[in-house]
This record gives sequence, structure tokens and C-alpha cells, in this order.
Amino acid sequence: MPPPSDAGPDMEFDNSFEVPLPPAKAWPVLMDIRRVATCMPGAELTEVVDDRTYKGKIGVRLGPVALSFAGLVKFEEIDDAGHKARVRAQGDDAKGRGAAQAMATFRLEPSGAGSKVLVHTDLSLSGAVAQYGRGVGMIQATAAALINQFAGNLKTEIAARGASPSTAAVAPAASASVGTAASTVSPPPAAKPISGFALMARVLWDSILRLFRGRERA
Repeated sequence: MPPPSDAGPDMEFDNSFEVPLPPAKAWPVLMDIRRVATCMPGAELTEVVDDRTYKGKIGVRLGPVALSFAGLVKFEEIDDAGHKARVRAQGDDAKGRGAAQAMATFRLEPSGAGSKVLVHTDLSLSGAVAQYGRGVGMIQATAAALINQFAGNLKTEIAARGASPSTAAVAPAASASVGTAASTVSPPPAAKPISGFALMARVLWDSILRLFRGRERA
């Protein structure tokens, strides 16, 4: 019998949120990485490698376990005209408990007076963190909670600073000299990590909903 793998199952899930800007104005805001990084709970941008590659950190909580990942985020495809992009992210837990890899695609579509952002994520965990994330419902609830808080922070940011991208982020590649070592940026204030209590409440609620839906189908 082969030894058990320390890799968890690949997980795919979809999330969406809305922003109060039409696609043509929402797109440059979402592509302003330095700006939106401050809106993601527990995230911190640490380095601009080039105009499509960034290094950063993010802290997340899976149940009672607090994890901190440091890694690389790279835009593999950007379709400005179609308002679509594909991003690959990979990171290692700071305490050596495993790693995470994700491929996310997102796109904008008109929605009322603003835009809806649709995100599809393919996530893979390995090492001990794969055991923490065995419950797919836990991962989905974590992702949903992060996206919801990110959306709220982004709307607040847009209201406070308007739709124009920040001057520092209009041309991120300018921060990295061509043919030289990558530059280190002054990290913006990281968004507050998501509340563990709020996350557990979300997981419990999702479990109750799945239970009732199962009974209805039966």
C-alpha cells in the first residue's frame, strides 16, 4: 500500500462581489495592485518584481489554526479589453507547515450602475495545512469571508479616494529597474486579519444550510 499523500484534494469554488463603478472604471482600480492589496484581510505587498509579478504575505485562519503564507503572485494573462485576467499564486507557511498553490481567473461584467466581479479559484494545499483544510466547506467559507471583507474594504477605498489609480501604481514596472535586482517597496498598511469568530460563525451557518438542503432533497 503506498504511503498516504500529504497533499489535499484540489478544490474549486466561485465567488463574486460588486463594486460601484462601471467596468471601464473598475478595471484599472482592480489592476492597481498596490492599492487593492491593502483591502485584502491580512495581506501585505512586500515587493514588486515586475509589472506582472509581486511578492507578498497573507495571514488566514482555518478553524483554530492561524497560518501565514509568504509567496509570489503572477498575472499569467491580462485581457484589458475583455476585463479578464488569470493569476497564479503560490506560498509557503512561515512555520514550515506546508504550502498553497492557487490559480484564479476573474472577470468583470456590468451590473446595474456598477460592476460584478466574478472569481473562479482552483486551490491546492500540501503538508500539514492540507490536513487543516480537509473540510472543503471550511475552505469555501474562508474564501467567501475573505472576499466579502475585501469587497467591503474596496468599496470604502473607492469612496474615500475615487476611481483613479494611485500615482505610484500607474506603472508598477517603474519600481523595478530593467536588468537589475527587483526593487523592494515600502509595504502599505496590511488590512486587519479576518475575525476568527466571524469565520467560525460562517462555517457553522453554511453547515446548517447544507444539512437542511440535504433533508429537502431527501
